[in-house]
Amino acid sequence: MKRHTSSYYIKGILDHDRVILSQSITLIESTKASDQLLAQEIITGCLPYTGKSIRIGITGVPGVGKSTFIESFGTYLTSIHKKIAVLAVDPTSQDSKGSILGDKTRMDKLSVNPNAYIRPSASGNTLGGVAQKTQETVLLCEAAGYDVILIETVGVGQSEIEVKHLTDFFLLLMIAGAGDELQGIKRGIMEMADAILINKAEGDNLPKAKLAKREYKNAIHLFPPKESGWIAQVELCSAIKQEGIKETWNMIDSFVNTTSINGFFEKNRKRQNMYWFEQRLKEEIITRFKADKENSLLIEELKNELNKGNITPFEASRILFERQ
Repeated sequence: MKRHTSSYYIKGILDHDRVILSQSITLIESTKASDQLLAQEIITGCLPYTGKSIRIGITGVPGVGKSTFIESFGTYLTSIHKKIAVLAVDPTSQDSKGSILGDKTRMDKLSVNPNAYIRPSASGNTLGGVAQKTQETVLLCEAAGYDVILIETVGVGQSEIEVKHLTDFFLLLMIAGAGDELQGIKRGIMEMADAILINKAEGDNLPKAKLAKREYKNAIHLFPPKESGWIAQVELCSAIKQEGIKETWNMIDSFVNTTSINGFFEKNRKRQNMYWFEQRLKEEIITRFKADKENSLLIEELKNELNKGNITPFEASRILFERQ
């Protein structure tokens, strides 16, 4: 990809040029030092035009119908004149380092919708499966005029914790009839959710979905009150039949209004900025630390000692940092 000046990319993003937006996100995701410098210039230039979207995290176990739901939900939002961006984080193989990146093929209608933008990103080695540069990508999408940002996680557990620090509203998709529902998801994830949406509530599965709704409602009442002042909702939907989609948006809109009035919305955004500052700081410290040749050699020596069982991980860390 040919590189341009930062002003070229900034202008293109603000002019809602999807190609230039994609090129800018590619720069953000690049590991090249020169690309990173350019990417940070682009982000800085776009920063005054960010922060006006609603950021929604969507998660759920594989097979729950996340892509189908996002297509139905996104299509509805565009029908009420919202511009949406879907950031779908795909799992990366730790062996081949390859990822599926198949979300566009699973969202046929939305992928060709002029008011929707879908960007699949490989999760890489990021803890929990949230792409390392997702936060910066959110900012560029906001500057490009997208009103609603949907972040779909891998749905493998730890990723939900990361996406919670990226979004305003956290939506947990579930299905009924797939075993013991209350044991099938970690309590911590349920506590983080602002809403639990039971998908595939149609046909013969509808009675099971209604029963699951009652069980989840009872479980939620046992959790401590949320700082946001919002009581987590449990609702039914059928993404494939487009049922419960409008109601889901109304619920999210109500959440935004409630938390904007009580001040939590802005407080949460500021808290997230502090969290990502600390995360980036850790990454930068580790990167620079390993870049030192002497440190790198000592790390390899300590790894060998660890493999031989001659030293503990804690002692190895102490030795490494005491030489600084």
